[in-house]
Amino acid sequence: MLALAVSGAVFAQQSPTSGLGQAWPNAADVSSSPNYHAYVFTLGGIQFVQVNDLNGNVLGAVGTANGQFITLPVGRFSQLVSTPQQAPLVAPAAAAATPTTVYQDSATTVTATPLSDGTMQLKAAAACSGDPAQCSSHNPQ
Repeated sequence: MLALAVSGAVFAQQSPTSGLGQAWPNAADVSSSPNYHAYVFTLGGIQFVQVNDLNGNVLGAVGTANGQFITLPVGRFSQLVSTPQQAPLVAPAAAAATPTTVYQDSATTVTATPLSDGTMQLKAAAACSGDPAQCSSHNPQ
């Protein structure tokens, strides 16, 4: 009985493995901003972070493991997602506001920046917990 209770607690703490790309996935909203929804999925040791707007529209998503990132082909602005390993597929317009941190954990930070043409750029990077000068060199451009 104890083993069943412990396994249930462990299962409840794990990230969902399905729902990526959905407007309202069956996952906890872990956004650090009240202006966005962020959802985390884990499968095969890879963490997937999806960002939605307040209406549930998927803006973009990234996959990350061991400090490596990949842009996923989901979301309204997937062509504007950047990572340390990958620039946006199209050149973004000028920023219309300062970046907002949408998601952050001990390994990953995702920001959203509204652009002057009405689009949105998402940037994913390794979270930094150290010298700010050293951290700035790891942020995606």
